Amino acid sequence: MNHFASKFSRRQFLLSSGAAALGTIVLHGCTDSPNQYDASDTIKIGFLGQTDAAPLIIAQVKGLFAKHGVPNVTLVKQPSWGVTRDNLQLGSKGGGIDGAMVLSPMPYQMALGTATVNRQRIPMYLLARLNTGGQGFSISNEYKGLGTKLDTSVLREKVQAAKSKGNHLRFAMTFKGGTSDLMLRYWLAAGGIDPVQDVGIITVPGPQLVSNMRVKNIDGFCVGDPFHVRLINQELGYTAATTNEFWSDHPEKALAFHGKWVDKNPQAAKGILKGLIEAQQWCDRLVNRTEMAQILSEPDWAKVPVEDISDRLQGRIIYGDDRPVAENSQNIMHYWENNASFPYKSHDLWFLTENQRWGMMDSNIDVKTAINNVNRADLWREAAKEMNIPVAQIPPTDSRGVETFFDGVKFDPENTNAYLNSLKIKAI
Repeated sequence: MNHFASKFSRRQFLLSSGAAALGTIVLHGCTDSPNQYDASDTIKIGFLGQTDAAPLIIAQVKGLFAKHGVPNVTLVKQPSWGVTRDNLQLGSKGGGIDGAMVLSPMPYQMALGTATVNRQRIPMYLLARLNTGGQGFSISNEYKGLGTKLDTSVLREKVQAAKSKGNHLRFAMTFKGGTSDLMLRYWLAAGGIDPVQDVGIITVPGPQLVSNMRVKNIDGFCVGDPFHVRLINQELGYTAATTNEFWSDHPEKALAFHGKWVDKNPQAAKGILKGLIEAQQWCDRLVNRTEMAQILSEPDWAKVPVEDISDRLQGRIIYGDDRPVAENSQNIMHYWENNASFPYKSHDLWFLTENQRWGMMDSNIDVKTAINNVNRADLWREAAKEMNIPVAQIPPTDSRGVETFFDGVKFDPENTNAYLNSLKIKAI
C-alpha cells in the first residue's frame, strides 16, 4: 500500500485529531466525471514575475495550452504571494483567479485556513511542481568579511551583539510559512541562530527586497531569481548560498487550482497539465534557455533585464564575493529533469512538518491526510500517461524517499517525529 494512502473513512477522518481545522477539505472528485468546461470560458491563472514562472509563460506564448484543448487561458500577473492568496480565495467568479503559480505550502495553508482572510478554509488542489531549485540566500555587503556561506554560525556574534542592544538583525522572506520562509529559518537555525528569538523575520514582496537592502531595512533575504543577481549588480550584497546547495533538487514553486474548479473541469485541468508538462520539457533544454530568458524579460512577464536572469538559467553562478564564478554548475534550476514536475507528497510533508516546527501550523493536524486531499499526483500521472510520457519518467510512488540537507540532517517521510526530535532549535 502506498505510504500516503488514506487510512481513514471520511467520517473517521472528521472525528480524528485536527478535524476542526480540516473539516472543509473535500475529497477528490472523480476525474471521469462530466467536464463542465466550455472552451469559450476564460481560465485565469496567476503568476509572479520570476524565472520559476517560465513553464506557465512558455506554455502560453507557444500556444501549448490551446494545443491540449484549453484555448482561453489568461495569465494574470500578481504583485505578491499575499495578493495571489487573496485572488485564489476570491476565485474568478468573484473577480479573482482560478489557479496560480504558488509557493508549495500555500494550497495547504489555504485548505487548512492558516493563512487566509478570516481563516476561511478553501478547497485547493496542487496539480504539479513548476520547478526545482532556483532560490538563494543573500546578505548585505556589510557582512561580506565574515565569509557567510552555508554556515551561518559565523554570523552569531553580530546577531547577538545586535540583539543585546535591542536592534535585531532583520531577514526577509516573501510569505509566512512559504518556501523561502521555511528555508531561511532552517538555514539560520542550522548555524545556531534562533529565527524566532535572535533575529527579526519579516515579509517583503520580491520586487521590494533589493530596495529594502539599499536603505538597510533588512540584512539578508531568501527568494528566487532574479533578485539575487539584481542585488549583486547594484553592489549591495552577495549570494551566501544557492538553495540547491542547501538541499539538492529541492521542490520549488507549484501549480495549484481551486478544488471546486478542478472537480467541475477535470479534463480542462488535465489539458492545462499537459500544456505545462510540454512547456517544462522545452524549458529544460539548455539550447532554449537564451530564448526563454528573452521571453521572460518582456514587460508582460518578468519585466527584468536579460542579464539579470540569463547567467543562472545557463548554470553560471556569480556569487558576488571572492568565490570564482561557478561555470556549468549543477545547482541549476530544473523544470523537467529529475522528476522536477512531479508533485511528490513526501516533499509536501516536509513543508507542513516545518510549518509545525515553527508553530505556524497546529501540531495535532493530521498532515498526511491533508496531503492526500490536496495533492493531485493522480491527475499528473493521468495527464502524463495520456501524453505518452515514457514510463521511466513517471514516478511510480508518491515519495522521493529520504532527503538529506547540507548539514547532514535527514528527513525521512516515514518518521517525521525522528526528524523533529533531531532539530535543536524549534518553536514546539
